[in-house]
Amino acid sequence: MVTVAKNTLSVDTKERSLILWFDEVGIADIPLVGGKNASLGEMIRQLTPKGVNVPTGFATTAYAYRYFIESAGLDAQLRELFADLDVEDMKNLQERGKKARALLMHTPFPPELRQAIASAYETLCEPYNADTDVAVRSSATAEDLPDASFAGQQETYLNVVSVSGVLAACHRCFASLFTDRAISYRHTKGFDHFSVALAVGVQKMVRSDLASAGVMFSIETETGFKDAALITAAYGLGENVVQGNINPDEYYVFKPTLKAGFRPIIDKKLGSKELKMVYDDGSKFTKNILVPQVERGKFVLSDDEILQLANWACVIEDHYSRVNGYYTPMDIEWAKDGITNQLFIVQARPETVQSQKRGNILRSYRLVKTEEAAKSPQPLVTGRAIGEAISQGKVRLILDVNKIDQFQPGEVLVTDRTDPDWEPIMKRASAIITNSGGRTCHAAIIARELGVPAIVGCNKATEILTTGQEVTVSCAEGDEGLVYPGLLPFEVQEVLLENLPRTRTQILMNVGNPQEAFSLSAIPNDGVGLARTEFIIANQIQIHPMALIHYDDLKDEFVKEKINEITALYEDKPQYFVDRLAQGIGRIAAAFYPKPVIVRMSDFKSNEYANLLGGKQFEPDEENPMLGWRGAGRYYDPGYRQAFALECHAIKRVREEMGLTNVIPMIPFCRTPDEGRLVLAEMAKNGLHQGANGLQVYVMCELPNNVIMAEEFAEVFDGFSIGSNDLTQLTLGLDRDSALVARLFDERSQGVKRMVKMAIQTAKKCDRKIGICGQAPSDYPEFAQFLVEEGIDSISLNPDSVLKTMLEIAKVEARQI
Repeated sequence: MVTVAKNTLSVDTKERSLILWFDEVGIADIPLVGGKNASLGEMIRQLTPKGVNVPTGFATTAYAYRYFIESAGLDAQLRELFADLDVEDMKNLQERGKKARALLMHTPFPPELRQAIASAYETLCEPYNADTDVAVRSSATAEDLPDASFAGQQETYLNVVSVSGVLAACHRCFASLFTDRAISYRHTKGFDHFSVALAVGVQKMVRSDLASAGVMFSIETETGFKDAALITAAYGLGENVVQGNINPDEYYVFKPTLKAGFRPIIDKKLGSKELKMVYDDGSKFTKNILVPQVERGKFVLSDDEILQLANWACVIEDHYSRVNGYYTPMDIEWAKDGITNQLFIVQARPETVQSQKRGNILRSYRLVKTEEAAKSPQPLVTGRAIGEAISQGKVRLILDVNKIDQFQPGEVLVTDRTDPDWEPIMKRASAIITNSGGRTCHAAIIARELGVPAIVGCNKATEILTTGQEVTVSCAEGDEGLVYPGLLPFEVQEVLLENLPRTRTQILMNVGNPQEAFSLSAIPNDGVGLARTEFIIANQIQIHPMALIHYDDLKDEFVKEKINEITALYEDKPQYFVDRLAQGIGRIAAAFYPKPVIVRMSDFKSNEYANLLGGKQFEPDEENPMLGWRGAGRYYDPGYRQAFALECHAIKRVREEMGLTNVIPMIPFCRTPDEGRLVLAEMAKNGLHQGANGLQVYVMCELPNNVIMAEEFAEVFDGFSIGSNDLTQLTLGLDRDSALVARLFDERSQGVKRMVKMAIQTAKKCDRKIGICGQAPSDYPEFAQFLVEEGIDSISLNPDSVLKTMLEIAKVEARQI
């Protein structure tokens, strides 16, 4: 993008200029040119030398707006019009807004202002061509502040050409200071309508209509996790992403190891991306066209582009944090030029929700299971969860913004999508549900700011939910939001984190679902004692690894077609397994970095493996899978060795490409030390060498033989984790899946406790770490007390047990002093 020479028309000082070029202003100039323009100028001046591309342009100033208002005598007329404004009365609000906008639109610009805008636009065109395409964006002097975004409150126009086109767009932007939504938002945020002025940014267009665009945040938007950047992307101009017209691709990048030179893309989600906004050759500036099906099935950005954008997010966040003197996460819009294939940053503003939350309170929501409903009912609708709360109420289905006066406070708003015109009722909703949109769409941004739970991208919510229907809206179960029928009981817990004791015994967590990892990491912890790869394989991969390796030899054509559908992006089918497993493990490891994350290699039993897609062809029919072909015994066996190699490749990628060396692989159900050596040899063949790059390998201590031969196992492995479930069943000689003997299953039995005690003592003697990751300490506080008294190094708990067990452990430790 070319930088143009200046021909600034000013009165006598910067403060009395009608026009200022972006590279003449910085973040301190918000009162002069508004938040959007000041930020563009700041980035052009300070971050272009650091490699961040920002398109050039100029701004009409706040002085120019006030000059327009005062020279035409509009101030008194506007004040009279707003004297009896009532933003809670929709009719009153709409009438005042309409009259205010008409007043500004019917008042021509002063000749000096027309000439200043025309001259600046002609100068901007010089390096390109006459009538070059520009974006014309409103930029209020009370926007893009740390606690008020004013996102989308005023108008934006894309693909504007010619002097007359730019003048008309600037005029409409001035009038948009009095849109209904902007009036309501200013009132809610406590801003005086007449102290806010409107500047306009005129910026050279990036030809993303020929490529792609989107939004990114330098913070995880739902949980406030500071170390992840979220990038959304779709084809064409970025307005569809901002407005929530489509469900975009989503990418997560881990910032700390990115800054260290690694490639930590820890999650990629394919969006449906049905529409693409492009230039319109007719009377309108832009239009939407359908995206071909083949393009919808591809990711918009390459890995290199994802990493470049994430790097820029870090550079921008670091700069604004330094300028402000406090941590300032950023909300950023980007675009890719389809002619030059260059990426650009077209806007950047402070994130206004997570950055304002108090970090010393842990608030958690959860559905309460009752005797009548031991299991949660099946959800009616699912989509992307916005926030982490639960709410409920009666549905109000509204498809036309002109009918928002039907909405009653406390109802659940259900619609296709929202834009700023919906905001007057959004603040009254108990929850918001939309068919379209991703995490960075309008509905998501405003819902976060209002503290209202929302579920976006539900696809058919308006077809399934009906007005008057009672529903419970849950955003407290990970990335996926769920709408349940009826008013389900739920509870809210608040914990002051500074009041929690820290214990000598390390408190770790058992984590299965990568989508919950960012949220769970906020609970006080010392790491992850058990990350279950089975959850990732069953839920995010769904396919038996051997079915991917031997895809061409699959006998079941239905299975083959289904696998082909799931892995459509992959010519190399096994790579799908590696990518998805690495991303799942990577997301958990990133959430808790640099604390240890112990990842158990797959421990399905053969009947469970058989339930994976394509699994039946590769699994035996065993009489007792619990004691059969599982754990370590599979890893070096010819029937599974190739699949274990894929697991190793995923771990290797997480540690070496993503830089997440806090991952410690753990081997389950290892029957003998010799078997352990065979597994380590397989790992080494696949690039995982024990001791290299700090790699430790732990073993599950869950068989009596692991306890009896603990000294010998300590010669093979770097640490132990007691699996109390299997250790109990094998010590007591019962099948934990059998209801007939379930009454006898008790980890607190003396025999089991003696085995545990012996394991701890031997591990200590051999200078090996030992923890526990089984269910017992989560269920029984007295068992946790026993473990502490025996001197165990760490206890890994289910997330909902962490806080209460931590308090119990602190009491035990206090008594020991």
